Amino acid sequence: MTACPTGIAHTYMAAEKLTQAAQSLGHEIKVETQGSIGAENVLSDNDVREADAVIIAADKDVDRERFAGKRVLAVGVAEGIRHPEELIERARRAPVHAGGGAAPERAAGGKERSIGYKALMNGVSYMIPFVVVGGLLIAISLALGGHPTPEGLKIPPGSFWADLNNIGTIGFTLMVPILSGYIAYAIGDRPALVPGMIGGWIATHGELYGMKDAGAGFIGGIATGFLAGYLVVWIKKVKVPRFVQPIMPIIVIPIVAASALGLFFIYVLGRPISWVFTHLTDWLGQMTGTSAIVLGALLGLMIAFDMGGPVNKTAFLFGSGLIASGNQTVMGMCAAAIPVMPLGQGLATLIRRRLYTDQERETGMASLFMGLFGISEGAIPFAAARPAQVIPANMLGGAVAGAIAGMAGVSDAVPHGGPIVAVLGAVGGVPLFFVAVAAGAVVTALATVTLVDVSERRKVRAAAALAVRAAEPALVGVGAAVGTAPAATTGAGAESEPESEPESRAEADRRAEAGTRSEAGAGSEADASAGSPAAPEAPEADGVPEVLSGHLTARTVRTGLAAAGKEAAIREMAELAAAGGRVTDVAELVRVALAREEQGTTGLGEEIAVPHAKTDAVTAPVVAFARSAEGIDWGSPDGTPAKLVFLIAVPQAAAGDEHLRILALLSRKLMDTDFRARLQTATDEAAVLRVLGEIQ
Repeated sequence: MTACPTGIAHTYMAAEKLTQAAQSLGHEIKVETQGSIGAENVLSDNDVREADAVIIAADKDVDRERFAGKRVLAVGVAEGIRHPEELIERARRAPVHAGGGAAPERAAGGKERSIGYKALMNGVSYMIPFVVVGGLLIAISLALGGHPTPEGLKIPPGSFWADLNNIGTIGFTLMVPILSGYIAYAIGDRPALVPGMIGGWIATHGELYGMKDAGAGFIGGIATGFLAGYLVVWIKKVKVPRFVQPIMPIIVIPIVAASALGLFFIYVLGRPISWVFTHLTDWLGQMTGTSAIVLGALLGLMIAFDMGGPVNKTAFLFGSGLIASGNQTVMGMCAAAIPVMPLGQGLATLIRRRLYTDQERETGMASLFMGLFGISEGAIPFAAARPAQVIPANMLGGAVAGAIAGMAGVSDAVPHGGPIVAVLGAVGGVPLFFVAVAAGAVVTALATVTLVDVSERRKVRAAAALAVRAAEPALVGVGAAVGTAPAATTGAGAESEPESEPESRAEADRRAEAGTRSEAGAGSEADASAGSPAAPEAPEADGVPEVLSGHLTARTVRTGLAAAGKEAAIREMAELAAAGGRVTDVAELVRVALAREEQGTTGLGEEIAVPHAKTDAVTAPVVAFARSAEGIDWGSPDGTPAKLVFLIAVPQAAAGDEHLRILALLSRKLMDTDFRARLQTATDEAAVLRVLGEIQ
């Protein structure tokens, strides 16, 4: 089974590499791909039952329960592309997967994410839509229907905007239970979903454990998610009579886990949280006579710590409680810090786009919008995904904003924060209020990208060091069911022979590179001597092969790129695509393709690049192909310059299955070494088309 986070190129490249490797080793193989267009070539129960071993090459969580009782090896998708032969041999010696959530074998130095990380990301991914929908609806209703009052920004009861605000509030109310529930689900499967969601609800409803004004927030939700998941895993291991087993997952486990977790949180975790909340409020009450800068920094730290949780609410309620007594400056400090987290995290996704996924960048735009309306929860998805980097950065920015507001004597007459209260006239000292907010947001953004970048670099260095020390290559995730062909003897006796000392990664890479060169040379020589490719040619109409459903034609093929850099190459490829008559705006096509490159390189390795664009600058899907003799630095994962460049452009209306179908077809075929060699040596455009016509 192969899968990558985006479910596009690497999923199919790994599948093709594993298939080729199995065939060369004399094994039968079937590979299920879990791409963006859904699961294809799905492994049936019979396939799994007859398989000798299973490889899961995936960089995202996949269901492993159906492989219980089989030898299972889990690696990352990159290893399926780079070292498929070694993975197949390792899979035949992998331990048997016990099921019940047990993790399959992982090589030393491997890059497979831990169950804790995957569980957290699972919860965050399901939570994000609730944050975005709830936050934006609340922001819109406040912007268009709200007005400042001594009690805060208010919307007239019974109005349209009040109803819209209520819908948004429901989204926010469900946010933490969803986070908690799907963390638990990723650990303990379906029986853990209900206990996780109930635990998340309890965490956010402080009145259940003595916190009338605030709950434990998203941090409490993360805690209940993990507690519920591992509690369910433990309960599953309890031996019960056979007649009880059918009702365990739907009745017994959910009831026992939900009750135990809920009571534990109410009586054990909840009361200490309530005690800390009360004493923090009392402590802050004694600080009003101290330096305004120190108090502002402290309130900013607390506001930014858990974004709606007990620490945040302690500072907020302290500031709002002083408004009635005539002290509005404390609320001014809080109001400046409240929008810093969502604004800073949204700004971070714009400053260093490569550090974030497409989904995170989209969430960042929504976070910016929420920040303008003082909705600090917009930053929660980022804090939940990277707490060690995001929470300290948030606190630093919050402290800066609070300190500046305190020093400047900024005041706020309503218990709300963000630029919206200044626009509506509730803030005193508006210019310095905006200075405080902007400074805090910039500090948060810069601190975030710095900490995230340092963290990613450490991970890369650690993985590299482990790879050097490891006797065998790191496992990253891609999967395939592997069985020994009945008539094949290759590798059959390998297990009975003493194993030779494993070669180093560098030696393995040199050996693989040498093999690739020899195969390429063989393919080129065979092509030259035979005068035509060995594989059957695609049907032709008027002597021109039908290539990729007609999206690639003789007009959109070039045997030599003049460009030496990536940007120039994309411009040249866009002009080439325009020759097919389907491009209405070359400049816009170039802009969209370059914007896609900023999100992450489209260099796939193996001297291949596939830039692509979804834009209405094209009237129908079009594919252009060109070769570069010297190669172009495309930032490919394996460091190879791109010599085979495909540009795919589709209109927005066709950006779904057709876009992915073209990418999948190309990715699979381009993993064939002989195919690439013949494509490199094709003498003219017609010969190139004949080779490309093999793509089916």
